[in-house]
Amino acid sequence: MKIQSMFQKDINRVINGVIKVNDEQSLMQELEEYIITKELRHHFTTFFDNYKEAIDHPTDKIGVWISGFFGSGKSHFLKILSYLLSNKVVAGKQAVNYFKDKFDDPMTYADVVRCTRIPTESILFNIDIVGPIKKDKTAVLRVFAKVFYNHLGFYGDDLKIAKLELFIEKSGKTEAFRRAFKEVNGAPWLEARASYAFFEDDIVSVLQSILGMSEIAARNWFNGEENADMSIKDLVEEIKEYVDSKGKDFRLLFCVDEVGQYIGDDSNLMLNLQSMIEEVGSKCRGKVWIMVTSQEAIDSVVKISGDDFSKIQGRFNTRMSLSSASVDEVIKMRILEKTEDADALLRMNYEKYHAVLKNLFAFKEAVLDIKGYANSAEFSATYPFVPYQFIIIQKVLTEIRKHGNSGKHLSAGERSMLSGFQEAAQKIQDKDENALVPFSQFYDTVHTFLESAIRRVIDRCQTAADKHDGLEQRDVSVLKLLYLVRYIDDFKANIDNISILMVDDIRVDKISLRREISQSLERLEKQNYVARNGDNYSFLTDEEQDVAIEIRNTSVDSATIVQSIGQTIFNEIYPSKKFKYNRYDFAYDQYIDDILIGSATGGVRLHFVTVASDYHDAPEEKLIMDSKVNNEVIVLLSDEVQYFEGLEEASKIRKYIKQKNVSQLPDSIQEIIRKRQAQARTLDESAKAQLEKAIVGGTFFVFGDKIEIKYGDAKDKLEEALKQLTESVYSKLNQVNVFCESDADILTILNSEPQQNGFVGSGSNNEFALNEVSLWLEERHMSHVPVSMGDVQRRYQSIPYGWREVDIAAIIARLIVSQKIEIQYGGAIVGKDNKNLVRYLRAKSEIDKAKVSRRIAPSEEDIRKAVKFLREWLGQMSIPEDEDGLLAFIIDTLSSKLERYETLLNEYNHDGYPQKEVVMRARDLMCNILSQKNDNVALIKRLLAKQDDLLTIIEDMEEIETFFKSQRTIFDTARILYNNLKNERDYFIIDADTNGKISELLGILSMTKPYERIKDLSELMQSIKAAYSILLEQKKEEVRGIITVYMGDVHTLAGAGVILSDEVKETDKRFSMYNQKISDATSLTVLDAMITQLQNYKDQVCKLLESILSKETATPETDGEKSKQQKILYVRRYDVFPVKRLTSRDDVESYLETIRQKLYKALDANDGIQIN
Repeated sequence: MKIQSMFQKDINRVINGVIKVNDEQSLMQELEEYIITKELRHHFTTFFDNYKEAIDHPTDKIGVWISGFFGSGKSHFLKILSYLLSNKVVAGKQAVNYFKDKFDDPMTYADVVRCTRIPTESILFNIDIVGPIKKDKTAVLRVFAKVFYNHLGFYGDDLKIAKLELFIEKSGKTEAFRRAFKEVNGAPWLEARASYAFFEDDIVSVLQSILGMSEIAARNWFNGEENADMSIKDLVEEIKEYVDSKGKDFRLLFCVDEVGQYIGDDSNLMLNLQSMIEEVGSKCRGKVWIMVTSQEAIDSVVKISGDDFSKIQGRFNTRMSLSSASVDEVIKMRILEKTEDADALLRMNYEKYHAVLKNLFAFKEAVLDIKGYANSAEFSATYPFVPYQFIIIQKVLTEIRKHGNSGKHLSAGERSMLSGFQEAAQKIQDKDENALVPFSQFYDTVHTFLESAIRRVIDRCQTAADKHDGLEQRDVSVLKLLYLVRYIDDFKANIDNISILMVDDIRVDKISLRREISQSLERLEKQNYVARNGDNYSFLTDEEQDVAIEIRNTSVDSATIVQSIGQTIFNEIYPSKKFKYNRYDFAYDQYIDDILIGSATGGVRLHFVTVASDYHDAPEEKLIMDSKVNNEVIVLLSDEVQYFEGLEEASKIRKYIKQKNVSQLPDSIQEIIRKRQAQARTLDESAKAQLEKAIVGGTFFVFGDKIEIKYGDAKDKLEEALKQLTESVYSKLNQVNVFCESDADILTILNSEPQQNGFVGSGSNNEFALNEVSLWLEERHMSHVPVSMGDVQRRYQSIPYGWREVDIAAIIARLIVSQKIEIQYGGAIVGKDNKNLVRYLRAKSEIDKAKVSRRIAPSEEDIRKAVKFLREWLGQMSIPEDEDGLLAFIIDTLSSKLERYETLLNEYNHDGYPQKEVVMRARDLMCNILSQKNDNVALIKRLLAKQDDLLTIIEDMEEIETFFKSQRTIFDTARILYNNLKNERDYFIIDADTNGKISELLGILSMTKPYERIKDLSELMQSIKAAYSILLEQKKEEVRGIITVYMGDVHTLAGAGVILSDEVKETDKRFSMYNQKISDATSLTVLDAMITQLQNYKDQVCKLLESILSKETATPETDGEKSKQQKILYVRRYDVFPVKRLTSRDDVESYLETIRQKLYKALDANDGIQIN
């Protein structure tokens, strides 16, 4: 059966595409064939419920927002609402009557009928077409004003003329004005008004004759601008005036198509629309409605606009969103509905091929919900189309509309999804029930609305195919298809998916079709019509083709690409820098062709060979031999995977961009370059997957063998290859079977007794490893070749051993403990208990400084002599007799003594104790012997050489040790006592006994060896302290007597009056303080100093008192004469009565006579003497 005869309705009948809001043709067909789907039924109910409510209850919520993607039928739905509400008569039948059988709910239809009975006029327009090209912030207002005045019959394109016509109409002079203008101008006003600017004199003349204006006023109006603008408030008032003039129930509808696209992200336009609908809602109260369509829901438009437009959402209270389901249903019912015979045939055909069909439409990596047929019913309903096409075409039309200046106006043209499916079906109408519509057929639906640059590419391709100039006809269809899916990001245009979209028959051989499509793509790519990005292909414009040609002609060094392959493999696919084998981590050299990635370790290799290398074609024998010689895994990357081409393309793109001054290029070229940059990133990312496939499909050569690894991904296969390489290359790896993990484990070995190896020859407990190292060290020793710990580590970490560094250190530690080897550092032997030994065995900074050598032991005779001497010297029998034990004992004993002597010398540095030179000599002797502690032989020999010195020093130190243990305390006390008396010995001049004892005390303290006399110090100190106490008490009594005398002098001078009572009290208080100091004093010198202080204080007080008294007793002046000032001499009693011992009467008389003469002489020179 031919496809043409399958449909209930003629497939070739005229069907309007997208309904143009200003198109009145075929209105009856529109109304008759309009399909109310389940979704539309819900939207009709929603709208008429709200509209009906506004009839009875005035409201300001008069906005209707109808959203849906391009082709969803929103414009058609808006137009049908317009026709229903205005209820025009079409072919003698009111519009509402065409819908009587379309609503299955009588209540809904009743609501529709009620609403349509209200007198209504609708103004239906596409704002994107009617609106001004230059959009300013009042553009929405001007569009509404334009369509409103046009609706009234005025010239809305020019508000100045429209307002004139409105004024004339209100004046009732419209007909008179038009007649007068025709008489003057010769042309009807309605025809000439668009060009009114050319008829100034005619219009001025008519204004004078009809409106009675003066010529000056008429010309001022004609040339003026004052009436060209208007506000929203003014427009709404005129709208309200017009609506009110039509009667109480009259309604006016503004049906605005594509408002969302017109506003876009312009917040000024959104604000203008918001103000318009607010004013209409608040002033007209439900008698004027504004109904709009938009690609986006109102929430999205408001959000895009950026500012707060919450009010407009409240005005557009009625919101409806049309989905794809509604369009699919309309297409199936209006175009694809089948006859009964066709339905039966198609269902039978589906059952015959359903398995084939399921496989035929299995998309690869598709993000969209695209699929084939679910069952025979769907097959019949959608035939000759496939369900996925309904989804993809919607996306295609939406995206094409977004891109290109022509495509965005597609909704105003003849095409839509409806016409697109009809035309696609018409192209194969002569085929039978096995034919299908390939998706490329939909190109003809949109091609007239594409930019010329796009059409040129397709046309050029078509011309080349017609001339067989490197292209075929199928190539053109593939190119059309690639353009259609060009902007659909979530559809992968790979060979598999392109092949599915190109299916044109149920019986097609999918493998053959895929091969043909692949060949087409190769031809198109070669001719630069398409670009390949990994597995995906894309359509190229002329500019993109130019860039593609330049990129293709850009040369890149293959070594750069190989380097990039190496980076991808070793950084992403197998990034581990070491191969883990049980406890071991083996570093390996990374090679790609002949290029080393990173630094060489000198161990095993992992070597990849690309198709760019001549080595890829080398004979297997050479590859096997090289893998053995170089200790490597060679991986020949599969040449069946195209990994090299993608990376080469990415390298060319980057080099091309680097050579361009991109910022100076046109914007369109910059955009192409940005896409190419993204393509390069994608190619780099896809390279990883391609290289993984190349590794999995590659050929492996391991240490002289070609091996086959059957299972696993790229990483698994590489792991297995490296495992086999490790086991082959490191043949002595298993000699180490007991492992260490840290310094602590090595310290445990060093601090333990030598370990047993178990059964000799079994290899247990690292037996073979110990023997291997010991034998090699013996060979080095016999050859007089010095060996460092670094040499040991490097040898046994490398092939064929591969031992871990910590295990090598542990083996050396065991050899040290078993006294087979020794470590020297800085020329000295390092004992096993040396805290730095582990560092010398392991630290990279130390291992080359540490020398490993055969151990040379002291002779048994020296050991025997040393033990005998130590028993004698120390007086103990428990002396170790083995080498290590004896040496440790010697070092510990001498170190302990050295520490003791250092401590004693520290005491000498603080105080002068006897025999410091002996202690220094003992310390130096210990240091001298211990200087050989790193050489076992030398240490014992030095000990034996110093036997006599050691015996002597132990005797010399005996008295010193006793001194510091039991005599130092009394020695220190005596020395302190002497130091205190040193400056007061003059007080004992007359006490010969005490003075002698002080000298005796000093003599004992100054002795070289005072140890025998120290016992006498206590008695001497007791006698000296007793004598000192007597003198101290005598001196205190003397000072107290002086205080008593001085207090008497002060009181005598002050007299009994009250004038000086405060001063006297203060003096008494001060003298009492001195008495307390005397009681507390412990030094004769301090008491003598106190006498001087008391004398000075008493003199100062007396002067003060005399001064006060002299002022109080002065006589007043008489007879104009001044009284004579008295001259008083102040002297101290000590000066008048000097210290002297008197032994006879004559001595007394002589002493008094001397005093008498001094006083006489002083009195002669003064009026008086004051003795203090």
